[in-house]
Amino acid sequence: RTGMIIALVIGLVLNFVNYWFSSSIVLKVHGARVLGDGELAWLQDDIRDMTTRAGMPMPKVAFIDKPAPNAFATGRSPKHAVVAITQGALDVLDRRQVRAVMGHELAHVKNRDMLTMTLVAGAVSAIGFIAMMLRWGAIFGGSSDDEGGGNFLALLAVAIFAPLIAMLVQMAISRTREYGAD
Repeated sequence: RTGMIIALVIGLVLNFVNYWFSSSIVLKVHGARVLGDGELAWLQDDIRDMTTRAGMPMPKVAFIDKPAPNAFATGRSPKHAVVAITQGALDVLDRRQVRAVMGHELAHVKNRDMLTMTLVAGAVSAIGFIAMMLRWGAIFGGSSDDEGGGNFLALLAVAIFAPLIAMLVQMAISRTREYGAD
């Protein structure tokens, strides 16, 4: 019971940090910088047009000076969202395609997919932590017979398969959110 409470607390702390600081962490990891007024004006104009039509607040727009084509959305809510795109994407896509990609990212913002995936990631982290504790408990004899003992192999199987199942659920939810944004 104590281990599950510890795992729950760790999961809640991870969710809190992910929810409040995810956009700044993600932007720093990718070396992104938020664009100022007039920088890539056509891109900001297109995003402003799409957000106006969708009835959304204008997110910050970030640029990543890397050759790999990529774009993503981050932030804890539509009011605190950031959409980012790499130089690689701008090099290989025409303006219409960039609008489509950024529209996809804005759909993630509108549907609050960052919140959904933050909660799922926190739950998966908590399950992983519980499974790790179960594995160590199984290895070092974490329960005695007078506590209800249990089967060592069953305990080990749960400890191994629980995080795998949790990761599969996380991937399924992620794919569902991607299809929804499309």
